[in-house]
Amino acid sequence: MKRKKLRHNEYYNLQECFDALYAQSVSGKKFYGLIELMSSDENIRLAYRNIKRNTGSKTAGTDNLTIKDICHLLVKDGINTVQFMFKNYKPQMVRRVFIEKGNGKLRPLGIPTIWDRIFQQCILQVLEPKCRSQ
Repeated sequence: MKRKKLRHNEYYNLQECFDALYAQSVSGKKFYGLIELMSSDENIRLAYRNIKRNTGSKTAGTDNLTIKDICHLLVKDGINTVQFMFKNYKPQMVRRVFIEKGNGKLRPLGIPTIWDRIFQQCILQVLEPKCRSQ
């Protein structure tokens, strides 16, 4: 799993950037331009790929969309949708389901919409190297 993630990061030429963010964080430097990096074409494409690989992408949120519903879009249209979200993001309602635990009790689970998952993945990918060092 980790090897596949690294390969995808390298495919989109982002591993070097993520390594640099980690190094900056370790040395205590400040960060600038993170929103631009988060909303870059390459980062959005990587986020889409990471979400698509996740089995939860086949589960619909409150908008009833799954990864299969948006995979037919042109790449540029998907990128434009996510970049627009960076200008004025308001998360959609989360779908609540209950999963049965081994002891018979129920555990609540929130399922975001597919677009919210992709948007949040874009942010995670950039912030994760910074947080790893702390």
